[in-house]
Amino acid sequence: MKKIPMRQCLGCREMKPKRELVRVVRSPEGDVTLDLRGKAPGRGAYVCRQSDCLNKALRSKAIARSLQVEIPPEVVDAMLAQMEEDHG
Repeated sequence: MKKIPMRQCLGCREMKPKRELVRVVRSPEGDVTLDLRGKAPGRGAYVCRQSDCLNKALRSKAIARSLQVEIPPEVVDAMLAQMEEDHG
């Protein structure tokens, strides 16, 4: 039986299968983006596929802490827009 990798959502703090979460990644260049395929290089943090979890994680600065980087407001807006677009 194959082991399912689990990750914790930084918004709701629940452990979920990695596949059900969206990865937020800090690239080696320091850019922060949503990694919808989960394959981008860099340091990753995970949130549920709901924008409220992403909002909560951004508000509490959990993503910034996890990725060890300050997230500019325009990047936050872009990630929220991308999340809305991806999941209606």
